[in-house]
Amino acid sequence: MTADEARAVLAAADCICSEQEVEAAVERVAADVTRVLAERDPLALVVMSGAVVFAGQLLTRLAFPLDLDYLHVTRYANTTRGGTLEWKTLPQQPVAGRTVLVIDDVLDEGDTLAEIRRRLLADGAAAVYSAVFAEKDLGKPKPVAADFVGVKLPNRYMFGFGMDVRGAWRNLPAIYALKEE
Repeated sequence: MTADEARAVLAAADCICSEQEVEAAVERVAADVTRVLAERDPLALVVMSGAVVFAGQLLTRLAFPLDLDYLHVTRYANTTRGGTLEWKTLPQQPVAGRTVLVIDDVLDEGDTLAEIRRRLLADGAAAVYSAVFAEKDLGKPKPVAADFVGVKLPNRYMFGFGMDVRGAWRNLPAIYALKEE
């Protein structure tokens, strides 16, 4: 997408969650994570690339020791529809025996997070928790539930605060949705 196309997408989008609502959600998730994991010496795994913005803001609010690593798995590859799950990078730190906190941008259909959880448990993680900035309301059951959720969003294509639209606008401080057709 060109810069002009990206600007046009943003100009036509609906703001679903303001910058202030985003900040409040991150604060709430940080407090919830701290209550549950502060004494567990967790390994935080950031799901690239979408979770980098959420993780960057969440981690600075977690005032307890933790280890940090990342994994890269995707179903979207700069498209607006999920496809086959592709593992690009596995964590470098061992997960065996560890309490793991998976940090992701959005819980959509749940397939990606369910597979990450399955893989970490198969690799010996003692416990796997997940913090997602947003969860979409699809009106149907998902194969996994997040332990910590920042905001609930309608079932629309969202972008901003780590989520992209065809590769653009991950850097927005608020959440937008494409116009419904």
